[in-house]
Amino acid sequence: MFRPSHSLTVGNAKGTLEEGLRAIAGGETEIDLSEVVAVDSAAVATLLAWQCAALNQGLTLHFSSLPANLESLIDLYGVTELLSPATVIVAASTLHH
Repeated sequence: MFRPSHSLTVGNAKGTLEEGLRAIAGGETEIDLSEVVAVDSAAVATLLAWQCAALNQGLTLHFSSLPANLESLIDLYGVTELLSPATVIVAASTLHH
């Protein structure tokens, strides 16, 4: 399991992105964001890049323990489906019944 540090902002996104890409290249499929407290739009871009890298390797990437401020940014940018399609499908099917 890959676990980024407490901050995922423009100030450290490049290094964190590279660390995550190395983990994914090694077959990692779970990213635990429980320690992340400071985020900005770079965090969303980083998660999207990790998801793309995983998909290119045929892996399904799972993000766990997303902080509320990151969930809010993901929703604001409208990329929820790109980062957690299974969750969105379950939520949508629940609403139609």
